Amino acid sequence: MEQRILGRTQRPVSVVGLGCWQLGADWGDVAEEDALAVLNAALDSGVTFLDTADVYGDGRSERLVGQVLAERGRDGVFVATKMGRRASPHEASEYTADNFRRWNDRSRENLGVDTLDLVQLHCPPSEVLSKDETYDVLDAMVDEGRIAAYGVSVETVEEALTAIARPNVASIQIILNLFRRKPLERVLPAAVEAGVGIIARVPLASGLLTGRYDDATEFAPNDHRNFNRAGEAFDVGETFAGVPYSVGVLAAQRVSVVADRAALSDISTAQFALRWIIDQPGVTTVIPGASRPEQARSNAAAAELPPLSEDASRALAAIYAEDIHAHVHHRW
Repeated sequence: MEQRILGRTQRPVSVVGLGCWQLGADWGDVAEEDALAVLNAALDSGVTFLDTADVYGDGRSERLVGQVLAERGRDGVFVATKMGRRASPHEASEYTADNFRRWNDRSRENLGVDTLDLVQLHCPPSEVLSKDETYDVLDAMVDEGRIAAYGVSVETVEEALTAIARPNVASIQIILNLFRRKPLERVLPAAVEAGVGIIARVPLASGLLTGRYDDATEFAPNDHRNFNRAGEAFDVGETFAGVPYSVGVLAAQRVSVVADRAALSDISTAQFALRWIIDQPGVTTVIPGASRPEQARSNAAAAELPPLSEDASRALAAIYAEDIHAHVHHRW
């Protein structure tokens, strides 16, 4: 699989990674054997970048990643995790040096390593990103050998730009997909100029961009696509990319039509949507999740597709302008 350098880490990662939120919680029940099978299928398909967090299943996701890598070996695999959402309450005052080190200790234990490849602040309050003290502590943790590099996972364009301006921020993780195009305007160009990596999350808009959902689709009670549609548990932009569900269903059907017309081979709408992200200048890696091994293999295969045509790209831009822009562009 194509490898790209992840910003200031100066390390190569696969252009399609694996988002490991589903292996922890909030996507319905994923049995341990299924989660392990997903991880192995992704790695067997050429994925070298795994993205997890300390709060995914209260550490379950990190522990499963650590278990698989202990069995397979860690050579050539880059693991990014996150910290900060364990803060209770989730307020800027909780982002202290003591908490950073405590959260870091737990993640290192879960993943079975002394030094974490990359730690990302996990959608912190905006105030945290503006404080010199935040980066002073992270720099000290690098010096201590706790982490090799650090980045920030953000909700908004402005948060991304604030973090990119800091000299030692290695990467930005941000929602980027066919229904969330605003980062193309300022974030990606700024990241390229600064040498900061871009990790594109929620690439399929919580599954909407598979083109398989309709108004009758049901989700489990413990699936955030059921319980967070209005932002009841966390930022609503993390669920269906913030697009009203019925609007997203219809727009995704239009995307499927474009994918069918553009396809030179038998590809899925999801692969088509992932390829669009890969094509965007400045994107380092895209991190779709998977709850079954076949999904992980299919997602990884998007890296082998040719770039989308100009006609297809224009058609996709029109769908965003006509159906989606008014719902999301002003919000994040």
